[in-house]
Amino acid sequence: METLIPTSYFIDLEHEHGAHDYHPLPVVLERGEGVYLWDVEGKKYYDFLSAYSAVNQGHCHPRIVHALKEQASKLTLTSRAFHNNKLGRYMEYVTSYFGFDRLLPSNTGAEAVEAAIKITRKWGYVKKGIPENKAEIIVCSQNFHGRTSTIISFSSDPGSKNHFGPHAQGFITIPYNDIEALESILETHPHIAGFLVEPIQGEAGVYTPDDDFIRRAKALCEEYKVLLMADEIQTGIGRTGALLAVCGNCSCAGHCEQQKETYTRPDVLILGKAISGGTYPVSAVLCDAEVMEVLQPGQHGSTFGGNPMACTVAMEALEVIREEHLTQNARRLGKIFRAKMQAYIDSSSVVLMVRGRGLLNAIVINDTEESDTAWNICMKLKENGLLAKPTHGNIIRFAPPLVMTESQLLECISIITSTLKTFESK
Repeated sequence: METLIPTSYFIDLEHEHGAHDYHPLPVVLERGEGVYLWDVEGKKYYDFLSAYSAVNQGHCHPRIVHALKEQASKLTLTSRAFHNNKLGRYMEYVTSYFGFDRLLPSNTGAEAVEAAIKITRKWGYVKKGIPENKAEIIVCSQNFHGRTSTIISFSSDPGSKNHFGPHAQGFITIPYNDIEALESILETHPHIAGFLVEPIQGEAGVYTPDDDFIRRAKALCEEYKVLLMADEIQTGIGRTGALLAVCGNCSCAGHCEQQKETYTRPDVLILGKAISGGTYPVSAVLCDAEVMEVLQPGQHGSTFGGNPMACTVAMEALEVIREEHLTQNARRLGKIFRAKMQAYIDSSSVVLMVRGRGLLNAIVINDTEESDTAWNICMKLKENGLLAKPTHGNIIRFAPPLVMTESQLLECISIITSTLKTFESK
């Protein structure tokens, strides 16, 4: 008979031998399928985080896993010193899927953001005529684009930024969702190369801007010859009920009549997470030839970027999104989730609001960011069979896999509301 190893054993191993750079919920997971996760003690949970929206297609989607296994038995890595028979097909497929000319392959979201910054800066010098080393990029407060040395330089999070300097220069921060602030900087700073923005700020608590914010930002960028850089690492690939969050309420990529009024086409599109269904690290930067052509051989690269396994997995993961209509499912279920949660909030003293789009949502707890109420709620949700995580102290993000059914969602809403009720009198 197999001896059950307790949860504490695995947590203690991490604590003793690993860097203490995360504060996870005390659950140790060993298996996943669709919308479910199982821990090492056999308990089953609904996943309401989706690995920060990386597993939009659900855990261990059989089609994606099969593609991974099949390619792994043939060829895993060549580096970019040689061509392989998957990269070109992948580039053609993804550029067509999202409506851009060129793709730069990479592995992680932060790596893709770094690449986008490099491309934008060089474009500013060779295309816009910005004097060398004077290019600036506008960013938003409370952003989250990763934790590399460059990116933390324009982070608003003290924990990510403090004691990691000196910080990189060349970034100007404005308030999120403030079109007047954007226009003011563009008017007064002649050396702006790009505006880097999340269509919805996920890590900030699913902060959803005005419906016309991205559209108006793009118009200003065009007026001042500045590249609009959309970080869709968390919001893209069906999560918000549209293929991209910049797509508004449509599910394609800017090629249909329905979308003309809502789609805002960025100049630089940054993708990651769900582009591989959470099965393999894949990210990408997409833009048109006029922008991407500023990169020449030797100026950027990645040993693993564009490897055959990544290309194969990503194409299959994107096919799953399209063929299983997961974008449309996210849009429909998201409306149900927010309506049901709002009905609860109307008589709640614990929850102030629900916000989001598609299946990227959050509730704001009626307490301070320094409180532990949201954490305690998530601990209770874990006990009740649902995994979620607080962000910014008093906000709980809810982002289940897009393969969730309506009946599963309703069961999860029941778990959430019944859990919240136990905190109403506290």
